[in-house]
Amino acid sequence: MPGFQLRDYQRGAIEAVVAARRAGVRRMVVVLPTGAGKTVIFSTLVRLARRPVLVLAHRGELVQQAADKIRRALGDDPRADRVAIEQADQRAPADAHVVVASIRSLHDARLARLMADRRFGLVVYDECHHAPADDNQRVLRTLGAFEPDWDGTLLGFTATAMRGDGKGLDTVFEKVVYTRSLPDLIRAGFLVPLRGFRIATAADLASVRPTQNDLNEGDLAEAVDIEDRNALVARSIQELARGRRTLAFCVTVRHARRLMRALNTVGVPAGMVWGEMKREDRKAVLAAFRAGRLQALTNVGVLTEGFDDPGVSCVAMARPTRSSGLYAQCVGRGTRLHPGKTDCIVLDFVDLSDLDLVTLPALHGAPRNLDLQGEEAGELSDAVKAILAANPGFEIPPGAITLQEIKDRAAAFDPLDQHVDLEVRAISANGWASLGRRGLVLHIARGRKLSEVRVLDSGRKRRKDRWQVWWDGKKVAGFSTVEQAVEAVDFEVDRKGLGRAAHEGAKWRRLPVPPVLMDRLRTERIVGDARTWGDALQLVSFAEAWR
Repeated sequence: MPGFQLRDYQRGAIEAVVAARRAGVRRMVVVLPTGAGKTVIFSTLVRLARRPVLVLAHRGELVQQAADKIRRALGDDPRADRVAIEQADQRAPADAHVVVASIRSLHDARLARLMADRRFGLVVYDECHHAPADDNQRVLRTLGAFEPDWDGTLLGFTATAMRGDGKGLDTVFEKVVYTRSLPDLIRAGFLVPLRGFRIATAADLASVRPTQNDLNEGDLAEAVDIEDRNALVARSIQELARGRRTLAFCVTVRHARRLMRALNTVGVPAGMVWGEMKREDRKAVLAAFRAGRLQALTNVGVLTEGFDDPGVSCVAMARPTRSSGLYAQCVGRGTRLHPGKTDCIVLDFVDLSDLDLVTLPALHGAPRNLDLQGEEAGELSDAVKAILAANPGFEIPPGAITLQEIKDRAAAFDPLDQHVDLEVRAISANGWASLGRRGLVLHIARGRKLSEVRVLDSGRKRRKDRWQVWWDGKKVAGFSTVEQAVEAVDFEVDRKGLGRAAHEGAKWRRLPVPPVLMDRLRTERIVGDARTWGDALQLVSFAEAWR
């Protein structure tokens, strides 16, 4: 085929579309990750089409980009000269075989004129996750796509089948006919591997309200667009990107502008683009970025779709998100192959939050709190999934955690712990925590006095003192079962008047981590979710038990 060498999955997608149409499917979707060459696929289908074709896109850059690729796909075909654009002051002539249009420009009168000149046999909808929006459905209805006797084909392409407003693609399309995942194409060598860094910030998202599929942007901007965080993001890009061409995704225009200034302050030449920016100004900034005069670009809602610059090899997620679709689109800007490019690094800026935020490991099916430490996401994710498969019932704790720490915890894991934990909770209201196969620990804080009680398994299964009680470092008793040991400790706790301080719901457990204890966690490199005093003590005890 002139102009393109098709990859195997691109041929597979084309074959799936043709087979689906022969089977009577009229409205279908192909889902492929960013960088997979969706335009190459639909350009090939345009070449195969006998009747006129309409290609729908959402922004000016995408309209021109699609038109150029379709002309290249047609090669020497005479129809290459009959590819036209319908947008703003550009009008497609009556003899145009392919019309590439901005869907926003297709008001009723303009669409009626296009349809009067030709009968479209194929309608290609790029970034079709936008299709369920009311005004976009208006265009499709006018084209006749929902009429029972329509003899055309509506073919959507997207990198994500998920929408932020909860509307499903099934409101427009009948079937997803072909899909390949991001990890699939990375493993096959069609996209570059992704390496990740997790950078913790001091920003607190506690006041950020979740929306149906993401976060309230006003709340989010207020929480993350702060001087210290922007400076941290800028320094991280400076230190970790090391000259890589970088895209930074922000929450608002103000956030993007402030981050751009922070980058310039630390010596990283940076520009910014946003949705309402004048087209010529945006074009000039993008040209400077491509030419290497700018190392970094901050942006808001512009470069998430259709931006095609294979030289990008670092993506900085300065805006947290709950949307897997949005995250995948952002990260996908760095996955394209390019001469001399071996990988793309992703910087996840992780704020204090109980929200279920997306990070790079999640794209590979791994726990979101996995700290990749600059390693390749696919390889580490596969290793974690293998550990989970080999240890049924093992759960990865919250908070940042490395692969080595998961290995250590898995080695300490005993499936019987779950049974023991249930038994202990059935007989005790106190805040017992597991030490894996080593046993249990109970912390008791009253005023400035802190006590630690450990019930440790000696491993001598037939001994009457198998389960040994250690109170503040001194062995005080031994019992044949863990339940007996717990009951004895609970009795002694009540006798000493420590019941409220030992209770699972004791207020002190939810207090912030004391500075001295926080310093200890850092000095001893104990990693985990240590947002409260109780959590921090459990992390320290677990680490000590397995030294």
